[in-house]
Amino acid sequence: MSRIIAIANQKGGVGKTTTAVNTAASLAGKGQKVLLVDCDPQGNASSGLGVRLEPGAPSFYSFLVGNSSPAPIRHPLAPSLDLALLPAHPELSAAEWEIVSVDRAEHLLGRRLASISDDYDYVLLDCPPSLGLLTINALTAAHSLLIPLQCEYYAMEGLTLLLDTFHRIKLRFNPDLRIEGVVLTMFDRRNNLAHQVANEIRKHFRFRMFRTFIPRNVRLSESPSFGLPALLYDAGCPGAKAYLELADEILNEGGH
Repeated sequence: MSRIIAIANQKGGVGKTTTAVNTAASLAGKGQKVLLVDCDPQGNASSGLGVRLEPGAPSFYSFLVGNSSPAPIRHPLAPSLDLALLPAHPELSAAEWEIVSVDRAEHLLGRRLASISDDYDYVLLDCPPSLGLLTINALTAAHSLLIPLQCEYYAMEGLTLLLDTFHRIKLRFNPDLRIEGVVLTMFDRRNNLAHQVANEIRKHFRFRMFRTFIPRNVRLSESPSFGLPALLYDAGCPGAKAYLELADEILNEGGH
């Protein structure tokens, strides 16, 4: 059975999709069979992997709303990686309205994913930067929540809101949901505030913070415009190396 990890933060610009794409690629680079599900109507994870969805092509939208059999797309430039993508679709923005009347709508994604749970080692869910029904579905379907957090003052407030949602989901829909951990992104070791944020999280929140910090890195920022994860764009850059280290931490925790 696959291990399902939701990657979420309702605050935009924290490196959420960058973390989803590069963690998926890095786990695949470690020999894991990985499916990345783009649950965000903006479709940044899809474009970040160079996928432009053709009309009528299978997508996360058709998988969730249309009850179609999933046909994930293998990354065309990464035949060596066992990395597949279930891409977003422009109509996904209307999906919450379409599924709200479905019986036990919060569990819809979990029911869909059950049909493919044996096909992958890891399923990563890139959630929308909001706390709507798509994100609730992802958290209800997931085994754990991975939280990317930018090293800035306002990040702490966003974390508090997300944790409130986490506890509500755990109480009402998914009692087994746990926090995979917080990964600090856009980390600059020369910046005192970055260290202060890290220390505040350790002090006030009783859950895991990954040892790996994701640095600010030009090559990491450039890679989505080429439709590549950093691992394939420039495997030697600090960003790519950091996500490989993060993948090791996840693997060591998960026992794969």
